[in-house]
Amino acid sequence: MLYYLLYPLHKYVSGFNLFQYISFRAAFAAITALLISFFVGPRIIRLLREKQIGQEVRKDGPQTHLKKQGTPTMGGLIILAATIVPTLLWAQAKIYVALVLLATIWMGVVGFIDDYLKVIKKLPKGLYGRYKIVGQVSFGLVLGAIIFFAPQFKDVSTLTTIPFIKNFQLDLGLTLSYPLNCIPYILLVVFIITATSNSVNLTDGLDGLAVGLVAISATVWGVISYVSGRTDFSSYLDIPFLQGAGELTIFCAALSGAALGFLWFNAHPAQVFMGDTGSLALGSALGALAILLKKELLLVIIGGVFVAETLSVIIQVWYFKRTGGKRIFRMAPLHHHFELKGWSEPQVVVRFWIIGILLALLSLSTFKIR
Repeated sequence: MLYYLLYPLHKYVSGFNLFQYISFRAAFAAITALLISFFVGPRIIRLLREKQIGQEVRKDGPQTHLKKQGTPTMGGLIILAATIVPTLLWAQAKIYVALVLLATIWMGVVGFIDDYLKVIKKLPKGLYGRYKIVGQVSFGLVLGAIIFFAPQFKDVSTLTTIPFIKNFQLDLGLTLSYPLNCIPYILLVVFIITATSNSVNLTDGLDGLAVGLVAISATVWGVISYVSGRTDFSSYLDIPFLQGAGELTIFCAALSGAALGFLWFNAHPAQVFMGDTGSLALGSALGALAILLKKELLLVIIGGVFVAETLSVIIQVWYFKRTGGKRIFRMAPLHHHFELKGWSEPQVVVRFWIIGILLALLSLSTFKIR
């Protein structure tokens, strides 16, 4: 919005020339997101307390978590406001931006309904799992169909790059003829959106854990979107040039700023939890970024901690059923396993952050180690 209002004024005042630069707008999107978080955060937390919208803690979880009973939840509203508003202010109106915002808002609404049913209507299970899946699958179908059929993506719609491999792009349409090649591709998009939104949701079990990892991941995606949207950098790195994708840098910067702003209130001991409102929205946004930037496989590295947390749950459930009640981990997801081994909550969180940073650096190195 500000780009269209202020950049034309560069004809009269040279300083407004800055608005043409993505780096300038990304920096101010991050700053705006932080300021919005600091402004609306205390007000939303106070409102949640007044309405007694508090977290219900599982009795079968770690006993140290029982003291968190009643902590305000649905704080994902802070993240949504601090991500969406700066993106609308500082980004240009490109289809990439519209789709990633749609991903965030769509799953944010699904998460909000779940939180509303759990903490306000006092339904223990909240939104039934099958209805969450409907929300995730329906958005995956919409996103996959738009990318496949929209003319802006016609040259790269079903292609993806492979980490550590140069001069080769994998066709996710399985080389089927048009339009049948839309089927495997759209199904893959559905899987990615469902998997990423659920993985962030599973990881959101310790103060600051999920939101800190989201900030790290969003920063990496910001770098990738910036180089993908420039002909010089994309040519040098031998990755597909995606015209207009550079504007996703603005969204990623806003998302990083919003995550850090929320971390101010979510750091141990947390004043507020994001709830499904935040976790489903953030996971969907990260999945959409990977899909839009044609780096679906790189998502496994960038979100390696999220992947490990999800796999720990799958393995635990499978082994439990297979062995008639035995467990591999002391408790799943994985962060609870380390808690029960004696790590303090801040230790688990910071160590997982460190792993997240190492994976972020590894993911960026894949652009040169090929």
